Amino acid sequence: MRRVMIDGLKVAVVLPAYNASETLERTYAELPKDVVDDVILVDDASTDATAIVADRLGIHTVIHARNGGYGANQKSCYSIALARGADIVVMVHPDYQYSPRLVTAMAGMIASGHYDAVFASRILGNGALAGGMPKYKYVANRLLTAFQNLLMGAKLSEYHTGYRAWNRKSLQQLPLLACSDDFVFDNEMIAQAKWAGFQMGEISCPTKYFPEASSINFRRSCIYGLGVVKTAVTYRLCKWGVLSSKLFASDSPRLPRSVPAMMPRMAVAEPLSWAA
Repeated sequence: MRRVMIDGLKVAVVLPAYNASETLERTYAELPKDVVDDVILVDDASTDATAIVADRLGIHTVIHARNGGYGANQKSCYSIALARGADIVVMVHPDYQYSPRLVTAMAGMIASGHYDAVFASRILGNGALAGGMPKYKYVANRLLTAFQNLLMGAKLSEYHTGYRAWNRKSLQQLPLLACSDDFVFDNEMIAQAKWAGFQMGEISCPTKYFPEASSINFRRSCIYGLGVVKTAVTYRLCKWGVLSSKLFASDSPRLPRSVPAMMPRMAVAEPLSWAA
């Protein structure tokens, strides 16, 4: 297939995976191979055949020796992508819940120079409920987003999408090792980007909810919601100067610039942890 470069920039897609063997191939098949230069999957100690499927598809795969959590998975994903020379990194969940075909548009928005980060919103265009998002999650999404916009002074349609694109500068500069290893990592990362003054854009994205697609249960959703509230409140208090947080500290640890142990295909590595 003829490669179409986006302004000469290397585009990498990272797939943070956990028990995604049933949906990985469908996700991979719809990635725009003419634009994507590198595909990286980090298997967070899955108990199914995710790594086997990834290997068969020829995806550069790293397997966590133990389950580190969703946030820890992303830390590994981004570190490996940077080490392999990515200029633009697009995170796509391999559960086929989001359309992989939007990678080109999202990478293009980053390449334009107008945005440091781009989020695929399920709320823009009313795609969430049409795609089967549970109503309680939709309502929680809207309430939490309104709360965060108020406290953080932003105007995003949602903070909770798992489909994101970042430029190299933002991934190198944000203190991502200070973020949670759990699901609230996504939210903390946006708060850090807002704190740093990075430009964030959005694009409408259809979404699908079906049995094979990963989704956190009600209990973990509540824990995530509390983490979101904590992140927004922490952001506002730090802006007022009445609190300090490792999330926004200038000396908090950033992603490593090289990850030689994770470079070989099908390597086994420990999840990234705080690098003091």
